[in-house]
Amino acid sequence: MRLGVDTLVDLLKAAGEPTRLRLLTLLSSGDLTVTDLTEILGQSQPRISRHLKLLAEADLIDRYQEGAWAYFRLKQDGAGAELIRLLLDAAEESDPVLQRDRDRLAGVKRARAEKAQAYFSRNASEWDELRRLHVNDADVEAALLQIVGTEAVESMLDLGTGTGRILQLLSPRYRRAIGIDASRDMLAVARSNLDKEGILSASVRHGDILNLPLDAGDYDLVTIHQVLHFLEEPELALAEAARMLRDGGRLAIIDLAPHVHEYLRDEHAHVRLGFSHGVMAEWLGRQGLSVEDVIDLPPQSAAGRGLTVTIWLARRGDAAAATPQDQPLALTGSR
Repeated sequence: MRLGVDTLVDLLKAAGEPTRLRLLTLLSSGDLTVTDLTEILGQSQPRISRHLKLLAEADLIDRYQEGAWAYFRLKQDGAGAELIRLLLDAAEESDPVLQRDRDRLAGVKRARAEKAQAYFSRNASEWDELRRLHVNDADVEAALLQIVGTEAVESMLDLGTGTGRILQLLSPRYRRAIGIDASRDMLAVARSNLDKEGILSASVRHGDILNLPLDAGDYDLVTIHQVLHFLEEPELALAEAARMLRDGGRLAIIDLAPHVHEYLRDEHAHVRLGFSHGVMAEWLGRQGLSVEDVIDLPPQSAAGRGLTVTIWLARRGDAAAATPQDQPLALTGSR
């Protein structure tokens, strides 16, 4: 990307100060709070906040709010993003200041991981019980990779991201991605998992999937993994997901087929006992999406108590304008 002289000078001024360059280096490793950065750099919070404000005004970093916490992240797109990447690549890795920052960053991430693991461990027994009812996770993931295919994904959105597993699984397919979840505890788990995998092209944010704090029409692929059966009105989540899609963008839904396990309502907060092909196609058709493929994955055991997992892939665009009543539903991948 070519930049005018004035723009280039402004960007270099913003980045060309020791603390701000250190901040950019740290933020290139993932999302961090002012508290994180204050701990790593050993400077006062007002001073760090002032430097972050200047970097944000220069459009070099993004800021987003998560409850009482503000997170910062290196800008992925825009006039200055490529220039900053060049500057950071030119930095000497053995520089003692940058090395000390990296060591302290590793300590912050370790603490984050320990906190996330503690939460995960407290809830592991419940999740393990549900997994025993589902088809094997590896089979679901293999089917999702198959149904999504190799189509290029510029930007991806994962709704109800949970542990961030879908962001990890599909990381080779997208250039940038965001995961949204209403649980700050789960976001801590997701951040820890992304850190461990070294995935810098994805970030996670707190938000309501029924009222997303994001620009509409900005995503090539939206995923919703095992979320809809917890919702009173899942169709509202589908409407919001459809609003996020670009024309031609795709929505992948992984959820449960219809079942009769009523105890899941009381013991695991399930509101809906699965979704049929017909109901899902009707809901998607109302949002201007057409179903392109469906895969059913029945459980291999569980002595008849198992739950079938279904994956639907739908696309937004002119071809999706007809409702399921107007055009036949193609279940080319159903089995």
